[in-house]
Amino acid sequence: METQRTSSSLPAPPDSPKSFHSTKTINSLPSRSTAHAPEPVYRQVRKLPYELREVCRIYFEEGLFCQALSLLTTLLTSGTNSSLPAIVPPPQYIALIATLAVHPTVTTRAKTFDRLQAANLALDYLRLVLCHVGPLQGRLDLAFEFSCQGAPSRRSEGRRKKVNNSENQSPTETDTEGIEGELANAGSLWAQAENFWQVVGWSFNCSVLHKRRWERWRAWLTYMLDMLEADWEARERMTDDDALETSLIVRYIDSRRAIAGRERRIMRGIFADGRTKSVAEFGEVWKNETKELKKNTVVRKIETKIDIEADNFGDYMEDEKQADLEDSTSESVTPAFDTNNDQTDSFPDVSGSLGGMNSIHLRVRLLALLSKVAYYVPESFTYINTLYDIYVEHIRVLPVPAFLLLMSPPTLRHFAPEAANALTQYILRSMIAASAPSPERDDLSQDTLETYYLPFAANTNSIVDNTKVSLCVEALLRLLVIHTELGLAWTPVLHEAAETGIKARFDKAKKKQTKRGSDGNSGCNGTWLEASAERIRAVIAVASPK
Repeated sequence: METQRTSSSLPAPPDSPKSFHSTKTINSLPSRSTAHAPEPVYRQVRKLPYELREVCRIYFEEGLFCQALSLLTTLLTSGTNSSLPAIVPPPQYIALIATLAVHPTVTTRAKTFDRLQAANLALDYLRLVLCHVGPLQGRLDLAFEFSCQGAPSRRSEGRRKKVNNSENQSPTETDTEGIEGELANAGSLWAQAENFWQVVGWSFNCSVLHKRRWERWRAWLTYMLDMLEADWEARERMTDDDALETSLIVRYIDSRRAIAGRERRIMRGIFADGRTKSVAEFGEVWKNETKELKKNTVVRKIETKIDIEADNFGDYMEDEKQADLEDSTSESVTPAFDTNNDQTDSFPDVSGSLGGMNSIHLRVRLLALLSKVAYYVPESFTYINTLYDIYVEHIRVLPVPAFLLLMSPPTLRHFAPEAANALTQYILRSMIAASAPSPERDDLSQDTLETYYLPFAANTNSIVDNTKVSLCVEALLRLLVIHTELGLAWTPVLHEAAETGIKARFDKAKKKQTKRGSDGNSGCNGTWLEASAERIRAVIAVASPK
């Protein structure tokens, strides 16, 4: 396994606040994925021949998306069981396909089944490109480039080249030519969105407010994370020292347009929750995106026969009319947990705060990827300690049900084990009693738990903070069992430390009760603290004696 950098090689953050964070050094950091993951095998790539490229361009420009995507899919997947290279179109074609996968006129407002099918084919094709040729050979970094405001679009530049130079270009020189049409240019995802983080924020706002749009954004964002992670891992395997700095996630972070408080804006996008302030900052990608077809609109198959030579395109070329649209049905926010459920300790539903488990897993994957960037290329982003300070600001204020799901080992599996441990300790240190000694390193061990974490309550009398401390201690216990070779061994010292901490947290939480009787946090009245205490006891009880 590749040797990790030690704390001596980690630059100290110059702008850390004067708090415990400034003295907390992260030692157990995200390990390079190449140390434990097999290298994927990709096929060689062949450019889409000029004649076929022209056929696909005509299909796209005339709105015959299914025909274009079916042809491209056949060209890509043919010869899979042989040494034949995969045929891949230029980046501007893939950029259009990524727009088709999520654009409202071919998804939530599609008037024909063919347009719905086009969106599904587009997403399938993107996945096939990533699987067959990977992000580097597929030139996905060029395809998924956002157009900055005030700067000429790469795709519009390609379109001008096509118009001005087509007579002097040979077929092999037209790889950069653009595609005519609104969805390929001004109306594309890459031109409409300010940057990747606006799309992230709007997607997560949809997870809370607009479930139908979230279905499409979830699929798109899942693919983008698959691609960003594959791109990072591919560059990790390169011998070039600067390879990681050219990764697409770094380019999304270090965009050409400077933004004050960039790191915090990124974090606000990741934790977008559908509230008024969040929607104001991360609004719709397309105007009237959440409007839907009127209820009496029938989604139909194309009945008119298509005859391109006779300029008959069936329903493909129909423009969307405003009169056919209406505001989407108001979607009520689900409570953080179902108060009508008779089972007191039922698993919470956090769709009202963070949009559900699919949304939470995507958020955590982004946090995990950013932690790698901050550690390996801090000069392109920020120092890892500074980043974790911002993580703490956003995570520790979450309602208890959302905090539980975010900080549980099944969710933290998206982090490398070392990073999951470091983040959990980092958050715990921000809430634990001042009397708790601070470890010099954050390597996870049973001695560390017994000495520094298990016996202590929160640094406030809040039942919410004491519950969150208990949940972090519980998470560290379970991470120790899952990810360390020695695991957890039952000893009298371990048992005593656990019981001391459980009693300390209950005693401290009972010293203060607010008028609302719940410490002002979604009905947190001791049930969550009791449940966590029982789980801590259960984990220790099943440990083998030392």
